[in-house]
Amino acid sequence: MAPARWEMIRQVLFISIFLFGGLRAACETIRYSIAEEIAIGSFVANFANNMGLDVKALPSRQARLVADGNGEHFLLDPRTGELVTKDRIDREEICAQMDECIIRFELLLQNPLKFFRVEVAISDVNDHSPHFPEEEFILKIPELTTVGTRFPLESAQDLDTGKNALQNYTLTPPSEFFVLHTKERSDSSKYPELLLAKALDREEQPELEFILTAVDGGFPPSSGTAKIRIVVLDANDNAPVFSQSLYRATVAENSPEGSIVTTVNAADSDQGSNGLVTYSFSQNAGKGHSAFQIDPWTGEIQISKPLDFEISEKYELSVRATDGGGLSSHCKVLVEVVDVNDNSPEVIVTSLSTLLPEDSLPGTVVALFNLRDRDSGDQGRVSCSIPNDIPFILKPTFSNYYELVTDGRLDRERVSSYNITVTAIDSGSPSLSAWETVTVQILDINDNPPLFNQSSYTLYVTENNRPSIMIGVVNATDSDSGQNAKVTYSIWSEDKSASFSSPFISINSENGHIYILKTLDYEEIKDFKVTVRASDSGYPSLNTNVTVYVVIVDENDNAPFILYPMQNHSVSYSELVPRRVEEGYLVTKVVAVDEDSGQNSWLSYQLLKATDPGLFNVWSHNGEVRTARSITDKDAIKQKLIILVRDNGIPMLSTTAALDFLLVDGFSEAHIHVPDFTEENNDGTLTVYLVISLALISFLFLVSITIFLVIMVYKRKHLKERSHCSGHFEDVNNFPRNVVDVTSTGTLFQTYRYDMCLTDDAGNYLQPVSSAGGQ
Repeated sequence: MAPARWEMIRQVLFISIFLFGGLRAACETIRYSIAEEIAIGSFVANFANNMGLDVKALPSRQARLVADGNGEHFLLDPRTGELVTKDRIDREEICAQMDECIIRFELLLQNPLKFFRVEVAISDVNDHSPHFPEEEFILKIPELTTVGTRFPLESAQDLDTGKNALQNYTLTPPSEFFVLHTKERSDSSKYPELLLAKALDREEQPELEFILTAVDGGFPPSSGTAKIRIVVLDANDNAPVFSQSLYRATVAENSPEGSIVTTVNAADSDQGSNGLVTYSFSQNAGKGHSAFQIDPWTGEIQISKPLDFEISEKYELSVRATDGGGLSSHCKVLVEVVDVNDNSPEVIVTSLSTLLPEDSLPGTVVALFNLRDRDSGDQGRVSCSIPNDIPFILKPTFSNYYELVTDGRLDRERVSSYNITVTAIDSGSPSLSAWETVTVQILDINDNPPLFNQSSYTLYVTENNRPSIMIGVVNATDSDSGQNAKVTYSIWSEDKSASFSSPFISINSENGHIYILKTLDYEEIKDFKVTVRASDSGYPSLNTNVTVYVVIVDENDNAPFILYPMQNHSVSYSELVPRRVEEGYLVTKVVAVDEDSGQNSWLSYQLLKATDPGLFNVWSHNGEVRTARSITDKDAIKQKLIILVRDNGIPMLSTTAALDFLLVDGFSEAHIHVPDFTEENNDGTLTVYLVISLALISFLFLVSITIFLVIMVYKRKHLKERSHCSGHFEDVNNFPRNVVDVTSTGTLFQTYRYDMCLTDDAGNYLQPVSSAGGQ
């Protein structure tokens, strides 16, 4: 088995698991450690066992991993609770040459909400060998170079870190002219340096060749080689000299490309081409020299590509000055990158519930946010906020996580949805901000009953209506939505007394149209009321009642009716009017009624026809018939009037009353003289009626006289029969109450008429003639 493979297996077998703190809080960080380059699907840890979680509950709690910016490299097996690798993990690709490589992510559990901060440290394996940028390096060294002069060589690059990184350089074969030293930069990288141990002599040995070997600290170690060829130049005894051995410069990370960072300067006291100095970066300038460029003639160092403080905070550059004779010298340039607030905060929605019932309790979690800013210091410190006029608040949980929770009662009828903008702002100057908008829809519940647009309704219908006509409409609205806002109408009765109107009225359950089911008569029913109920379709259903008053409007459908005098055409009837009355004498009064109401029942009277139109007049408002003038002997004995009675309706209805008057000298028998109407009046029908009336009156008079005489005769005969007393009076105490006691002397105590009964010698008494009379 290859040593590198053995080393990787050995490190996997010794995975270190570090738990920081207990499991008392959801925001504690759990740390694991694995080696890079392990196979996909390799076991990292049994997270469920470590955290004491029920493996069976992981799917229902929606366990998932949330990456923290550097990709998803791990998976959580929901069946076993094991954390395994998702892909090939290359430490150098993820963390470059950082001393510590940590992959951070969160394990999110929902229902209920819980977080675990997880850090996985990636340990390095020796999977890279040192290598030089070129296979051969050529050094031109003048033969007069002073012993002890140092010549930095091109350093090898090793992507591994720690003990697996480059550790040492060796030079073969050994030489008496040069000694190899391994030097270390400020960033801990190592580079080789040759020290001239013995003066060179071009004439003796014009060129020297060595093999430079770079060795790392792996087990087993890896190495890389390059050839070094040293060319001994003829005498150029003055090398360029820098004005400073170390240059320091600062540059803002947002400086544009081409900005001058600093200028290096070297002087050469030689003349001619040997004194002409050019500048360049040495290959051992470090890993960041590619971000800069140097002008070979002026020594100006400029930015060649954008800088990023978050990637590298400083750079160490090695600048070489070479004269025309090949002599060179080196200096260091330290460039510090100044952080500026060039990274806006990030608002990452980790979890979101877009539908929220309006009866959700305060404190209900709606969303989970994570805030992140790549800047450092105050510029990387982020705060967040939401508008104040909404019933939500942000609640910090751990690290840069915030929960969006409800902070009051929700009312869908007032606000049906919320567009909540989470604004994140850093503390830099000027500050940068970012925002994320989430939309939360409020789900309706049936919390509003239907409401009528009126507190009560009054509907009118004219009598004699056509059945099943619509007389009005009620309308109720429900501020809920969907089925909760669908309103139906019904006639509602609380007890039997309210149900009498159900045969009269019906309502359309969908639109509230109210119909009369039968023809109504104002003279039978003038108004009634019903209760209409509006119910929504929610569960449970809510309802509201309203009273509907139905008023029947009278129609002029009844003509006036004559109460007096009775209009019976089968019987002739005449009023007797004395001839000696004055003008304005009240002869009679026509009394009429109308079953309608209002102006339909306002009656007026008018003389339509008369035997003598100028003799009588009729008062239009009360129907009184009065004499318009004094009666003369020339006026006809028999007068006939036709009175028109009409109402005030539209259309107007009317009826007539016929009146017959007899003009007499007085009301005694001596003055009542009924002439022969046949001679005075040619109206045959009227004469017949008059004759019949007089004959009937005479007949009734004779019958009355006869009955009176019969009664008188009967009474006289009865008194005579009772004048003889009979019977035997035995006991004074049993004397009848209507009989006067005459056994004693004295006078009667009151002036009354008494019946007396006398006893005979035998003690018998006669019955009294009659009971006690009046005074």
